[in-house]
Amino acid sequence: MQATDPPHGRNALAGETSPYLRQHAGNPVDWLPWGPEALARARELDRPILLSIGYSACHWCHVMAHESFEDPATAAVMNQSFVNIKVDREERPDLDRNYQIAHQVLTHRGGGWPLTMFLAPDDLTPFFAGTYFPKAARFGMPSFVGVLERVAGFYRTRRDTVREQNRALQAVFADLVPPRGALPARAPLDAARRELEISFDGEYGGFGSAPKFPHPTSIERLLRHWQATAATPEPDLQALFMATLTLKRMAEGGLYDQLGGGFCRYSVDRYWMIPHFEKMLYDNGPLLALAAQAAVATGDPFFREIALGTAGWALAEMQLPEGGFCAALDADSEGHEGRFYVWDRAEVEALLPADEFAVLARRYGLDREANFEGRWHLHCCVSLADVAQERGLAPDAAAALLQSGRARLLAGRSRRVRPGRDDKVLTAWNALLIRGLAISGRLLGEPAQLAAATRAVDFLRAQCWREGQLYAAWKDGQARFPAYLDDHAFLLDALLELLQARWRDADLDFACAVAEVLLERFRDRAGGGFWFTAAGLDPPLGRSRSFADEAMPSGNGVAALALARLGWLLGETRYLEAAEDTLCGGSAALERAPVAHTTLLNALDEWLDPVGIVVIRGAEAGAWAQALAPLYAPRRMVFAIPAAARLPPALAAKQPAAGTTAWICRGPQCSPPVPDLTQLVRELRDGIVPAPA
Repeated sequence: MQATDPPHGRNALAGETSPYLRQHAGNPVDWLPWGPEALARARELDRPILLSIGYSACHWCHVMAHESFEDPATAAVMNQSFVNIKVDREERPDLDRNYQIAHQVLTHRGGGWPLTMFLAPDDLTPFFAGTYFPKAARFGMPSFVGVLERVAGFYRTRRDTVREQNRALQAVFADLVPPRGALPARAPLDAARRELEISFDGEYGGFGSAPKFPHPTSIERLLRHWQATAATPEPDLQALFMATLTLKRMAEGGLYDQLGGGFCRYSVDRYWMIPHFEKMLYDNGPLLALAAQAAVATGDPFFREIALGTAGWALAEMQLPEGGFCAALDADSEGHEGRFYVWDRAEVEALLPADEFAVLARRYGLDREANFEGRWHLHCCVSLADVAQERGLAPDAAAALLQSGRARLLAGRSRRVRPGRDDKVLTAWNALLIRGLAISGRLLGEPAQLAAATRAVDFLRAQCWREGQLYAAWKDGQARFPAYLDDHAFLLDALLELLQARWRDADLDFACAVAEVLLERFRDRAGGGFWFTAAGLDPPLGRSRSFADEAMPSGNGVAALALARLGWLLGETRYLEAAEDTLCGGSAALERAPVAHTTLLNALDEWLDPVGIVVIRGAEAGAWAQALAPLYAPRRMVFAIPAAARLPPALAAKQPAAGTTAWICRGPQCSPPVPDLTQLVRELRDGIVPAPA
């Protein structure tokens, strides 16, 4: 088999569904997608594999593509010495996860994207690793061509060294799975609370130093910790302060799109002022839920505005006509990061009447020095109340001027060249947004959000669920890649949240089917918890099992929480046993680094003190549930179940004698029927422990 340059200027990526892979279809590099053909070619030619992993919204991926992959001279070196494989990390998180770990082991530093790995063709073990390499040596890094030539020479002349190193790396991977332990007590919960306060930035919010990431799982843990103490003589107001200050500073800063809504990936500075401009669906789902929860927890209308803005962005810019949500918006437009979002002051002044410009410029810092490459990225510099006072305006008048000015700027911005949109649908990321929409729509009384979440669930069931198999990605009518742990766990959690907003038997059936797949194909019965890939789908370097939160919540943590909730709701002991086993499997990780495992901590918290479940039946069930909705009660689930619902035995037994009736359950115990809404509210407020049913 001979390697050749791509015919007619197109390589094998042209037939892929991934927008990221298609971006490289015109490269002179003879790219192949990961699969049997590419791996067989590498073995037949006895060439190392150059594996490049990235994603469509990645700025440095674009930089490396423009510098090196579009350069014929660089491509000639790649085609001569390597079999070149491109992977979209969003479609294949199993490959990305393992090779990111391998990068860390080989280089002793964190990875990232683009991830550049050189693999032995026989066992697909990496022997050299890096991320971005420049075309010419700079930034203290060697040139990419220089790396290619040295790696190719090393592979040709040092095979024994490569094999020895690969065996050592495989041994490291074999020891990565943590041992099973005993069920943890509450100590890790308290330790995480202390660690979060130590790393907290008391002036600008967030945890640690720049670059700053949103860390929604840490914010959620703090809100939950505060709520658990709210009715005690010494409520943990510092936990509430840390959570709400972080949310507020992020939403006031440039991390949040002040015109169009939605959050960017992270801030390059301590102040949340200048973001990395890509917008990812997986950030905005959890942050939407948190903004809505903060709105009802504090009564501050600012958080409601942020929740509505984030949901509005998702519905307007990310939802496809079919119902699913797109994955991401690019950081770049017209070849420059952030160009779509930043402003010249003269341009703003030309678009706005003088009174609107005066308020908006003061609010968003246009009266200060430029903050992004000689231009302005909008962020809140002065409170609107102070702007109103300075201008001699009533607060409502200032707010109206700001709102109309923002609308004019948004309309002006819409005429620019938009960032690229990755329009593939990812099951896990959609599930995170469905959960956010379900929580926000329920708490804030926003039916449009609930309708959008319902359409997305119907899309996933119709397009990504086939004969008991869930798929991870969908594009152009094609569902691909057997789904991973995160897809199943996040979807199960989202369905339970949406069932609380409006009951549909089909959604409960879907939730149970997803739970059964988790237990059958992903469960590690020996070690506890769940593997990231299903049985029989072993990626290179083996199946992984992790309990830590990363950019997204821990799949094991979400699975433990959602299975326990479903288990208590249905009285299904298999789900409860799997949840407990997951906590035991993650016990060593929890004890060692609790703050890195806050999602698993939430599951532990609900296991040690089971979540309260309120089941309401009868003609007024929906109205009763709505009366309970605008409260921050993260350890409570409320289900208004129609009379005609088709239910499993544990729920079917709860039949109202007359009128509307509620039951309060905690763990295996349920209260006597509660026939009055006022009584129900009182018992929930007073925390009455249910008597045995």
